[in-house]
Amino acid sequence: MFFAKKNRFVAASIAAVVLASSAPASFAATASGTLTISASVVAACTVVGSAIAFGAYTQSVVNQSGTITVLCTNGTAYNVGLDAGTGSGSTVSSRKMSAAGGGTLNYALYRDAARTNNWGSTIGTDTATGTGSGLTQTLTVYGQIPAAQTPLAGAYSDTVTVTLTY
Repeated sequence: MFFAKKNRFVAASIAAVVLASSAPASFAATASGTLTISASVVAACTVVGSAIAFGAYTQSVVNQSGTITVLCTNGTAYNVGLDAGTGSGSTVSSRKMSAAGGGTLNYALYRDAARTNNWGSTIGTDTATGTGSGLTQTLTVYGQIPAAQTPLAGAYSDTVTVTLTY
């Protein structure tokens, strides 16, 4: 009986060793892959012009200024041009305000405070250029009504279109 107990003990020990050595490993398997991330940033711009109010004209030179606000995507190059306006006979170098009674009043718009660089609509010639920063940028429009005009009395106005090309 002693041998039978001993044999069972040996057999149980061998079985335990065999089971322990054939048990699956407790390590987790891994796999890897990639996740592709992408985006595109579209070049975009907006433009807003303010009013230029010259006030009363008394045959003396009247200077006044206004602003154009540009908002473009960072790094976007742009040009800002001004057309001739809606005044009858206007050109970008000789703009005209009109009155309800039929009169006209000449004026000019410039890109510089000295009022020497006309602001027109031909890219590379008489437009303002810039590069967007992603923040608003303000451009100043310098206006002038020349002296010695003899317009009819009345309220004069014009509408100039601002064109932003990018």
